Amino acid sequence: MPANVYDHPDVAALVRLCLDEDLRHAGDLTCRSLVPTGSVLHGEIIAKQAGTVCGLELFCVVYAMLADGTPAQGVLVEGLAADGATVTAGSVVGRIRGAAATVLSGERTALNLCQRLSGVATAARRYVEAVAGTRAKVYDTRKTTPGLRLLEKHAVASGGCANHRMGLYDAVLIKNNHIALMEGLAGVRCASAEAVRRCRAQVGAAVVIQVEISALDELEPVIAAGADLVLLDNMVPEQIRTAVEIRNRISARVGLEASGGITLANVRDYALTGVDRISTGAITHSVSALDLALHCAAPTTR
Repeated sequence: MPANVYDHPDVAALVRLCLDEDLRHAGDLTCRSLVPTGSVLHGEIIAKQAGTVCGLELFCVVYAMLADGTPAQGVLVEGLAADGATVTAGSVVGRIRGAAATVLSGERTALNLCQRLSGVATAARRYVEAVAGTRAKVYDTRKTTPGLRLLEKHAVASGGCANHRMGLYDAVLIKNNHIALMEGLAGVRCASAEAVRRCRAQVGAAVVIQVEISALDELEPVIAAGADLVLLDNMVPEQIRTAVEIRNRISARVGLEASGGITLANVRDYALTGVDRISTGAITHSVSALDLALHCAAPTTR
């Protein structure tokens, strides 16, 4: 994760795409019709629901892109709630003042992005609270909104959960469809272990290799083959607890991760098994946006 996600070129490209989606070649027809040159607005960004906010700095990114270095078109954004801050319904989470046309043309793009990220951060915080007091850490997955992965994973971290791999390029995760390629090969007794051995031979010792297993009798072979992490797929808590006992006897260096069917209602049951990690796509693929609004007025002084 970059030190400042909002400075990342992928975020700039995303914001440009979102603005182009709204403005196209004609720009904001409503503003062109109603906003006099030099008009100024000031306003407050309001959290209409309680939750965990994330992404308010995107107002700065959106408005800077629209102003394009022209001071007269600029917007000052200040007093923003920090990423990961818990807010109550009705809270003022930021203030703006600047060129009316810029404020109005970028309002929806900024709100859409912030609402989505705040929804992810809010969901993540709920999972953190659900496993409090256990050793388990909750992780996200790659089940993110296309184009929003960097920002959504930042929102996950802002809510207190952890990030799984960013993409296919930064770690190996051997899943059931990869393992299917190993099944039936001559001399292969455990397809998942064979997949681990082949990946280790290709990527070397420095790259993290995780493998998905669906049966406990695969655990010892994949550990022996050199897996760093083992994903226990769709196992019930009793199976997870047994897997932890087996791992503890063999190699404490190998991490165990529960995944599949994890919900806010049952995540604590999994956390109490002693497993190291719990991953769920629900943090990103099944969240509701946190309702935010921008309320503007003309300033009394110009």
